[in-house]
Amino acid sequence: MAEFTMPSLGADMDEGTLSEWLVHPGDQVTRGDVIAVVETAKSAIEVECFQSGTVDTLLVDEGTTVPVGTPLARIGTTPESPSAEVGPPESPPAESPPLESPPPSTPLVRRLAQDLHVDLAVVHGSGPGGRITRADVEHAEPAPAPERDKTAPTTRRVKPLRGDDSAKERPAPLRVKSSPLARRLATELGVDLADVTGTGRDRTVRADDVRSAAAAEGAQRPAVPDMARAATARLMSRSKREIPHFYLATTVDMAAALEWMHARNRELPLSARLVPAALTFKAVALAARKAPELNGHWVDDGFVPADEVRLGVAVSLRGGGLVAPALAHADALSVAEVMAALKDLVARARGGRLRASETADPSLTVTNLGDQGVESVFGVVYPPQVALVGLGRIVERPVAVNGLLGVRPVLTATLSADHRAADGATGARLLTALDRLLQHPEEL
Repeated sequence: MAEFTMPSLGADMDEGTLSEWLVHPGDQVTRGDVIAVVETAKSAIEVECFQSGTVDTLLVDEGTTVPVGTPLARIGTTPESPSAEVGPPESPPAESPPLESPPPSTPLVRRLAQDLHVDLAVVHGSGPGGRITRADVEHAEPAPAPERDKTAPTTRRVKPLRGDDSAKERPAPLRVKSSPLARRLATELGVDLADVTGTGRDRTVRADDVRSAAAAEGAQRPAVPDMARAATARLMSRSKREIPHFYLATTVDMAAALEWMHARNRELPLSARLVPAALTFKAVALAARKAPELNGHWVDDGFVPADEVRLGVAVSLRGGGLVAPALAHADALSVAEVMAALKDLVARARGGRLRASETADPSLTVTNLGDQGVESVFGVVYPPQVALVGLGRIVERPVAVNGLLGVRPVLTATLSADHRAADGATGARLLTALDRLLQHPEEL
């Protein structure tokens, strides 16, 4: 029997709220399945299990806040054997059709199918081994909804008039069915759940329903302390208090990189076309190989190099604050794969749908403010990391090339680093490698 515990989803996380269970006791799970949603001070995270087996017991109720490391569930690592049968088994009638095994799917996909009224038995799985993916469910036709019992009481609250004794005979109003995360979002966004149309199973209000209602009605966030901003403030204060920063900057000629990118985009469909960020992020990941002293973590008064380049992507949240989910093995991805991963990661970060494996401490973070019009950014290192690369806007500048003056597209790249782990020479090596790679984009 193994324990599934509250994970640490970042250096600044001490506790988390078990927002929603996606499994029940008796469910079969596979290593990597998303089985719960945990809410941190910054966002909601989909948490995977690390064992394959059968869910035995759920130890923490939804909506409960517990410290990191607290057992949340018990998972039997070997399936229970079926009970012995007494006497010979009965043969099924000859006319009975053979039973089909259910299509393979994860707990998250099964929950999504329930919310969208999709029958998994008729969904064709596009994943490995016929496994049904989230995309398969989202593109499937929902099953016909059963006709609602018109005699059932509605969920709308009715306020009785003063002295109206007939109110005592009215049926008690039903509580609005909603997920814990939806209730939390409704409080933060000032949305009345009674006015929200639920799209989940049995009209359950989901988090996306609350977000849509807030956007449609222009609901404003009440004047309460912003948890995400407060969490970011604590982490940045720790960074400036503990880390002796040093800063470097270089100007990168982007002419070759942009020419290569435009040539590639002429061969790609519109939805798959590249943007400069895909090239610069991939170049940073490869440059980290040239300066391994900056790719890792400062732990217990010493530097621990990372086994891979987990490139953190600084994402600003719509409600304030920052998260920095990681692109695993970023140096091994193609530019096209980096592009697709960036789009997916940023969208899910802002939608509160990150995975726990994506929030584990990156080994090096990149912040790109070029799309905000910023030409250079000197960031603050995220502890326990030891370096952060800042990328600004690509601008045209007069540049002398081979003794001739011309106008070239240039990018200012900066490095913020921990002087305990490295020095200026090491930082210069990383920025020089970044510059050279962007001069030779065919090597990305």
